[in-house]
Parts: sequence; structure tokens; C-alpha cells
Amino acid sequence: MPKHSVSSNRLVVALTYEGLCAFEFGITAEVFGLPRPEMGDDWYRFAACAERPGRLATNAGLAVEVDKDLELLSEAGTIVIPGWRSEGEVPSDTLRSALLAAHARGARLVSICSGAFLLAATGLLNGRRATTHWRYAERLQMAYPAILVDADTLYAGDDRIFTSAGSAAGIDLLLHLVRLDFGPDAANSVARRMVVATHRSGGQAQFIERPVLARSDSALGSLLDRLRSNPAEPWTIERMARKAAMSERTLARRFREETGESPLAWLTEQRLGLARDLLETTNLSMEHIADKAGMGSATNLRLHFTSSVGIPPNVYRKQFRRAAA
Repeated sequence: MPKHSVSSNRLVVALTYEGLCAFEFGITAEVFGLPRPEMGDDWYRFAACAERPGRLATNAGLAVEVDKDLELLSEAGTIVIPGWRSEGEVPSDTLRSALLAAHARGARLVSICSGAFLLAATGLLNGRRATTHWRYAERLQMAYPAILVDADTLYAGDDRIFTSAGSAAGIDLLLHLVRLDFGPDAANSVARRMVVATHRSGGQAQFIERPVLARSDSALGSLLDRLRSNPAEPWTIERMARKAAMSERTLARRFREETGESPLAWLTEQRLGLARDLLETTNLSMEHIADKAGMGSATNLRLHFTSSVGIPPNVYRKQFRRAAA
């Protein structure tokens, strides 16, 4: 099981650069930089640095003023790379050495979206599972074949190196870091203030560009709504096809066009999402959760949950359980 990194050094430093990705920088400042007195005196401290301090342009038509240089990285507990230049520019030896030195002394390195290219250039991702935006995944894999690029997951990482997919997936990863450092209640609190979900089910496949059904009230759309509302029902391909008034072959093709997954794979994700909610909010046994989520048995739940989430359901409950109603 992966070793998950918890940082006791609360200084989070965002690494800025010319052409800074404004959204990625903004969510980093939102999670780590806002005053949160309700979290106590041990909450994060936030700062930014640059290889060449001064006025830096962003990709949003505005500029930021940064007065700290790379020396600040030597003090950071967590270093966030909020994107990187879209062409994947190789960093200078100075920047590369500063990141390697920070990691060697124990800092946690985190990339959002194209920031994975900067981490990759240090060599620290070699032999590791990593992700980036699905549009960049093939390019990252070709440029750095020693990396195990996962183009589907929203974020990946352990042992002080983390990567996330497209921009909004950075929020998922940053909330995950809060959860590791302060526990699920703190992550839930930050998520509520940001008005976002604490957890999102599924991976990047659901966001890859594909044709959209012409009518939202189509037979397939109605079927998807019913599956979302009643995932625990005994759904089979035959029954789904009958409800959608189409052949099984047509159902499979249309389903993949709409969701990027097969009908049963998509249904399993909905069931796992329900299981996660039950694990977080109830004291139900694994057998009861498996039954309510349509997973059949606790053994089946454990198998699919561990494969999808990366940890067994009982471990997930210990880490992320909220106060049961």
C-alpha cells in the first residue's frame, strides 16, 4: 500500500513563472492562503516565489508581483507547481536543482495540470504513476517514457510527490492534501467554503471531448437518470437495453459515446459513489453497504472499491468518515 505523506511543515510555497497559469495559482492561494481562524494556529502559511522575482505575466491578461526567489523553496514543507508553460519547456539547471534539493530534504512536491512536465524534467517522476491533463498525457509519456502516465485519474501520488489532471482536478488534489494533514473534517470545511465536492467519483475519461447526445430527454438520457437514482437495482445489459428501447449493441455504442465507458463500468462507478457516501456517513456493516449500493457482497465491494479508489473500504472509512447521522 502506498505511503502517504503528511507534512508538519505548514509553509506552502507556490512556484510562479512568466506565463503563470492564473487559475491554478488562484486555487492554490484559495486553499492554503486564506485566513481560516476556525482551523486554529497550526493552519498553513502561504507564499510565492519565482526564479526571477518581479512582475510576471499570467495567461489571464494580468500580472503578479513576486518578490521572493528560489531560496524560499529551502524553507517550504509543500511546494505547488501551478501549471507550467504549455509547450513543456525544460527548466533551467538552477530551478531543477532547487526542486531536487527541496525534495531531498523532505519537502512535498505537488503539480497541477501541465505542472507535471516540470516535475518530470527533474527525474523525480521516473518509475512513478503520474497524471496530467488528458490532452497532454500522450505528450508527457512520449517525452518521459520512464513515467507511468495514467491519463484517466484525477490525481495521483504518494511519498511526497503528487500530480493532478486538468485545472479543476487541482482542487481535488489540494483538498486531498488538507485531508492528509488535518483530517477529513478540515477538508470538508474547506470544500464547503469553496462550494465544491470534497470527493469526485470517476476519472478524466468522463471529461474527454466526445459527441453529446442531441436531446437531453433522449431514451438514453432517461436511462442514465434512472441508473443514477437507483444504482442498487439488479441492472443487466438486457434490462438497460429494454428500458432504452434499443438493442444491446446500440446501447453499448451510445453509452460509450455519452459517458466514455461501458454500461456496466459506468454503473459500477455510480454504485461505488453511493458506497463512499455510506462509508463516510453511516455505521452500516460492509454487507449492508454492499447491499444498499448494489455491489452484491462485501467481498465484491472490497474488490471493486480497492481497485477504483486505491484503498480498501474499511481503510477509507477510517480516513474519511464524517460524523454519522
